[in-house]
Amino acid sequence: MGAWSHEPFGNDTACDWAYEFEEGDGYVVIEDAFNQIIEMAKEEFIDADIGCIAHAAADVLVKSFADAIGEEDDYPEPVEKWLEQNKNKTNYALIPKAKRALNLLTSENSELDELWRDSDDYEQWIQNIDALKETLSSKV
Repeated sequence: MGAWSHEPFGNDTACDWAYEFEEGDGYVVIEDAFNQIIEMAKEEFIDADIGCIAHAAADVLVKSFADAIGEEDDYPEPVEKWLEQNKNKTNYALIPKAKRALNLLTSENSELDELWRDSDDYEQWIQNIDALKETLSSKV
């Protein structure tokens, strides 16, 4: 995992995933990310790349409920463009999947959790995931 930050788009995998927004319906792209991690959880171990994508997807979903992208937000261009084009649309139906995906990220069979545990930024990563879950819970 090429990571430079605990933030959802602070790794190569999530940044690469962002370009899927150029070719498809963003909500379908987001839901596919959640479906992948949920399906992978049925196996023995959740791959770190699948986890990175689910984390980024949850972040984009949360941001889709906001009025605008703030100056402090740093999203790849396709995601920024999609958020701007869809700022008056919301998809509350994806919240349960997003919360489940975020819970899976910190489960004992998550490779991503294992990798972050070995870093100095684990607490920040967990705080980011908890903040996303809290925001999603406030939208239901």
